[in-house]
Amino acid sequence: MSEMVRPEDARLRRKAFAFIVLFGVVSLLADMTYEGARSLVGQFMQVLGASAAAVGFAVGAGEFLGYAIRLFSGKLADRTRRYWAVAIAGYAIQLGAIPLLALVGRWELAVLLVFTERLGKGLRNPSRDALLSYAASRTGRGLGFGLHEAMDQIGAFLGPALLSLLLFLAGTRGAHTEATYRLGFALLGIPAALAVLAVLTARFLFPRPSELEASSHAPHLARTTFSPAYKWYLASAALLAAGVADFPLVAFHLGRLGSFPEALIPALYAGAMAVDAGAALLVGLLYDRVGFTVLPVMWTLEVFTAPLLFLGGPAAVVAGMALWGISMGTQESVMRAVIADLVPHDRRATAYGLFHTVFGGAWFAGSALMGLLYDRAPIYLVGFSVAVQVLSVAALLIAWHIQRQDRAA
Repeated sequence: MSEMVRPEDARLRRKAFAFIVLFGVVSLLADMTYEGARSLVGQFMQVLGASAAAVGFAVGAGEFLGYAIRLFSGKLADRTRRYWAVAIAGYAIQLGAIPLLALVGRWELAVLLVFTERLGKGLRNPSRDALLSYAASRTGRGLGFGLHEAMDQIGAFLGPALLSLLLFLAGTRGAHTEATYRLGFALLGIPAALAVLAVLTARFLFPRPSELEASSHAPHLARTTFSPAYKWYLASAALLAAGVADFPLVAFHLGRLGSFPEALIPALYAGAMAVDAGAALLVGLLYDRVGFTVLPVMWTLEVFTAPLLFLGGPAAVVAGMALWGISMGTQESVMRAVIADLVPHDRRATAYGLFHTVFGGAWFAGSALMGLLYDRAPIYLVGFSVAVQVLSVAALLIAWHIQRQDRAA
């Protein structure tokens, strides 16, 4: 006989879904804004006179700053319990920086705004993930984070797709490329304003999301240190981040080769974001069914991304961007779900902050080094990427083994 579902549990589950969907709308609009900007900023910096090394350094340093602040913001949120205040401030800072790119005339100023945008994202992410983890305990961690990421990536698809259309239309009219980039950044102020309005609405409708936490999903609160499985998982994620080529560097490569029309480069990114959305939901559902087992398979796919993107022709680049999208979907959904399952709920924002700080430090080091390696020859970039990602898979397998031992105990 199947177990009866209590009316109160069913009500909380519906409320949890509503919260996840509303936060998904916030992320959809936010991603429309900043992923749209990311699809143009590499080419825009090139137009303003930046080198490949400068683009790689700027992107990597921006990611590092954005991730480094997450340890601080996560601890701040856990200590003060002001998750909403920290999250809202981060959204306002992040999304306010994007339209200002339309006004800069030097690539150094564009870098400064990229840093500001990343810092805003870093400020709000640990609090956002902690808030989502409460609701996801009612829906299944994988499904909850996967659904949120899928909605997130709808915005990540729409932003670059619309900007690709803008570039195409401008090209048919003979418009100046730099002026079109500036118009694109200015138009992104519309979804930015709507995203801030949506997060304020979420705060009004769900002032205490922690009340959604399912007690059966909360880890034992007596644990005062992070588990060995979490630490090995952290090491694996850092190695993975170090070997991922960020899209601005990929766009720089494609622009230099001329293998894709300029207007199609944002469309290529938009396609990867569409793959990201589908992968996030599918991999999230698989995680709820089979658990940690799904991760080594997804990590292994990432090993093949850099060779396809930097050494192949147009068909290989399309395949590489598809794998890149799958990797991004996994990173933004299941990677967060695993942390929620490994860490006590009262230390969860801190755990997310630590995780993202280490992840971002590795991303910075890897991006800066890959920019330098690319300037020598793309094959050096590819060799580095493959090597560190093979090590990432090995570290993940160790984390998986430790987790299985913990469960058996």
